[in-house]
Amino acid sequence: MPRSSRMFEIIQALRSAPQPMTAAQIAEVLEVTPRTIYRDIATLQSMRVPIEGAAGIGYVMRRGYDLPPLNFDVEEAEAITVGLSMIARTGDKSLQKAAKRAANKLAEATPLSQTLFSSTWGADEPYGIDLSEIRQAIREEKKLCITYCDVDGVETDRTVCPISIIYYSEVIVMPAWCELRNDFRHFRLDRLANHPKIKPGGNFIGRSEALRAQWAAEHAQDL
Repeated sequence: MPRSSRMFEIIQALRSAPQPMTAAQIAEVLEVTPRTIYRDIATLQSMRVPIEGAAGIGYVMRRGYDLPPLNFDVEEAEAITVGLSMIARTGDKSLQKAAKRAANKLAEATPLSQTLFSSTWGADEPYGIDLSEIRQAIREEKKLCITYCDVDGVETDRTVCPISIIYYSEVIVMPAWCELRNDFRHFRLDRLANHPKIKPGGNFIGRSEALRAQWAAEHAQDL
């Protein structure tokens, strides 16, 4: 998580906390070390954010500190509410946590719908796979080394250029350019025989947009 986002999360946590929070408690929520929280709070205090307290005692946010307002019309608020709740159906646990953080941020700044809900039924997160790392590889245009098990149980080692993730109701699929097949392939993440590894020095910088456009032209009807 970028530091700016983390400091925003600290503000959100302290604003909504019913009692003082220690650095250790905040660190557990944000999945960082208490030392990181101490540094971030010191930075926020230097920026005149009204956080009071001290290490070992706990921190509180002085009342009256407001975030800039956002303005959505009713249908926009309903669309955001449903969209965020449907992320629970992806099976991507790190994405689900991010959706909750986003919903909390929006709720602080603008009213969202309290009348619309989505079921949480959907694909399970593949065992032993961290989907946040795959999404990072896609964003940073890094090749992945995978061992893929096909429908017949045959395993092959592949180097792939991941270009997207598709969340179906029953399975999660990663479209990618496969160097072994010299073509696009759709890899079911529950059939990976090991955790994907980023290939050292294996980048495809500047190619992902063109690959996605080519893939979309050839496979959009499959979605």
